[in-house]
Amino acid sequence: MSENGAITAAGRSARMERATSESSVLVEINLDGKGVADIDTSVPFYDHMLNALCKHSLIDMTVKATGDTHIDVHHTVEDVAITFGEVLRTALGNKSGIRRFGEATVPLDEALAHAVVDVSGRPYLVHGGEPAGQEYHLIGGHFTGSLTRHVFEAITLHAGICLHMNVLAGRDPHHIVEAQFKAFARALRAAVEPDPRVEGIPSTKGAL
Repeated sequence: MSENGAITAAGRSARMERATSESSVLVEINLDGKGVADIDTSVPFYDHMLNALCKHSLIDMTVKATGDTHIDVHHTVEDVAITFGEVLRTALGNKSGIRRFGEATVPLDEALAHAVVDVSGRPYLVHGGEPAGQEYHLIGGHFTGSLTRHVFEAITLHAGICLHMNVLAGRDPHHIVEAQFKAFARALRAAVEPDPRVEGIPSTKGAL
């Protein structure tokens, strides 16, 4: 499988195009934006989740993707998450002056999700609390519940961040997923935000 993953960056912005035999993905972000979204992944519910991520993180985001969705949306969803993780890591640069840690608990009606982010340079995901059977639900006709964890796995791995995501309550499958994306967005917003009191890289070892 051939892959084109050239990344360009300026300031706290980055852009990447990634092409394989399964998908073609473009992602561009600006960490210092206002939450402006231009998103079309060809997977409507995923678009909805990425729009929520953009809006509540205040990260400007362009995402354009096509793929073999006639087989399954899995490849396109995963490849967008991989590409987003790569551009997030690039846009963060050496991480000088950021808060590094972020935390958020977000409700959506009966659903409640808690997210903690550490921009640590060490990829790690802890994901739990979804009700039994959530992974089998087909949401919006295309997006299976199991893809939620898979998206966060791909982002954490390729961005080099640690994410603890825990669903504290929920009944409706749509609400359970959306609460997680919004909690992640708010925690990520706090973690990547510049802190005027931080000088240099926020780590005792001098690197993240």
